[in-house]
Amino acid sequence: MPRMTARSRHEEHRAATPLELFFDLCFVVAVAQAGARLVHSLAEGHLGAGLAGYTAVFFAIWWAWMNFTWFASAYDSDDVLYRVVTLVQITGVLILAAGVPRAFDDSDFTVCVIGYIVMRLALTSQWLRAAHNAADPGERLMALRYAAGLVVCQLGWVGLLFVPHGATRSWVFAVLALAEIAVPMIAERDAQSTWHPHHIAERYGLFTLIVLGETVAAATVAVQEALDEHEALGELLPLAGGGLLIVFAAWWIYFAVPIAGHLTSNRQAFAWGYGHFVILGSAAAIGAGMEVAVEQAVGKAHISTAAASAAVTVPAALFMLTVWALHSRHFKRTLAQQLVLPVSAVATLACTFAGHGAVLAAGLVAAATVAVGVVLTGRDGEGEGHRVDGHG
Repeated sequence: MPRMTARSRHEEHRAATPLELFFDLCFVVAVAQAGARLVHSLAEGHLGAGLAGYTAVFFAIWWAWMNFTWFASAYDSDDVLYRVVTLVQITGVLILAAGVPRAFDDSDFTVCVIGYIVMRLALTSQWLRAAHNAADPGERLMALRYAAGLVVCQLGWVGLLFVPHGATRSWVFAVLALAEIAVPMIAERDAQSTWHPHHIAERYGLFTLIVLGETVAAATVAVQEALDEHEALGELLPLAGGGLLIVFAAWWIYFAVPIAGHLTSNRQAFAWGYGHFVILGSAAAIGAGMEVAVEQAVGKAHISTAAASAAVTVPAALFMLTVWALHSRHFKRTLAQQLVLPVSAVATLACTFAGHGAVLAAGLVAAATVAVGVVLTGRDGEGEGHRVDGHG
């Protein structure tokens, strides 16, 4: 059996592999399921239950993707055994996706946990293989800590199935989520895995693209179905135009500056990586919000215009603010540049109360955000060595 050894953090021309891209595409199924359930909850006016269910389910999806991505960045050997084990993990992803509706609607995580067991058994075997081939005792201890952490947390998720529904289960879920987040910090306390900054930045960027693509697809289907059933072109065109501007701006804002140079240690990288829970979750929620807004416009959603508008404006504002906190603020040279995204986030939230034109107004704010950023970048620059085609 070939040896699985740590790859160099300074490896040149490191890029995502076809297997990693395939892995990401399979996750889209789970993201789409979570978005569809969120749409149903919000359209029926069940805000609290919808947000709680979406947060829990999206955490499960995001964390499973995180586990694979950071391991692959450090240890992807791309041999036959690695590929087969990764395909097993993909099988677990699809099982998880099949369990999303039950988890969301009935808090029944049985199928999701089964999917997690499949993924975790595969990933644990990968960490044990890495430990077996480790070059030094520190690296071996780190890999064994990861394997042990995965097993302990997975036992906790199995135990969650036997906790009665209600507040107690919610608290247990929160504790287990925190335990999951703590595993990498504990495992890498004495020795760091050799994740590759440019590879990690590319992987997160690609997954963000996939989520934004799913948002466009969901909104397109919603508009198409509304036209087929109601032919409400006058109500739907402003929604479609505003939503498209928001997604275009989200792409521009996220990819305006290269972040890899900022990921110099676990301290920066972990905070950046964990913060993407909000970036990815809000990006996916924009698409769900667009569906809700479309349903409300044609009379299918039992909520107010302001509530339907908020389903779009709130995640859009959250996306802007989080991208600024994780990405953009590290490359801004002037106060004006620093203020663009926070101010735009507030303006986007204010659009909630613009009646039936709220989504279009939010789209215009998003477009103006990019335009102002480009002007400020051209006038002030964003720092030596960085692109100047971005936002402020």
